[in-house]
Amino acid sequence: MATTAPALDYEVDGSAMEYHDVPVGDDRIERLMTEIFTEHWSKITTGPLVQGGAWEIRFSAAPKVTMLDGYLTVDTGPWHFHLCVNDTRTTPSEELRRVRRVARAAFYRSLDAKGAPVSWGLRLWNGRGEQMGSVLFPNPHYDETFHRLAEPDWAKTQLWDDLRRRYAGGSREAHV
Repeated sequence: MATTAPALDYEVDGSAMEYHDVPVGDDRIERLMTEIFTEHWSKITTGPLVQGGAWEIRFSAAPKVTMLDGYLTVDTGPWHFHLCVNDTRTTPSEELRRVRRVARAAFYRSLDAKGAPVSWGLRLWNGRGEQMGSVLFPNPHYDETFHRLAEPDWAKTQLWDDLRRRYAGGSREAHV
């Protein structure tokens, strides 16, 4: 898989988001999201992250993950969510199929105003460019109970870097 330079989007506070895009035209997003929610559910936090609101959801037990007509369902029992990660047959129009399916996916690192990485994740957008959700990966600056560490534990970026390398390509070190 070819390596491409990450895209940088700058925020009004001087911070930046470094994006490593994932191809979305085949079943790659379905495979990636299935792997994340079946194999790595205990290590991640998920939900939409937008300016003014962050839904940081953690799993206390393995969710049930199923696929039906292009939709991945992640079900914890008391609640669940759906993500359109592949082609659908029952959506009534081509335009709706285009809007609902993941149109862009990217692994990201958020960088502070000095360029130092502060968080690692994966973001999904639909065909209208609206955020469908994000996955936050283990953060080397914090322990499992979200207490700040005296020194970063860079080994905690291994999951993000492995998935990014396998699904988006590239080998850039996660903490450089």
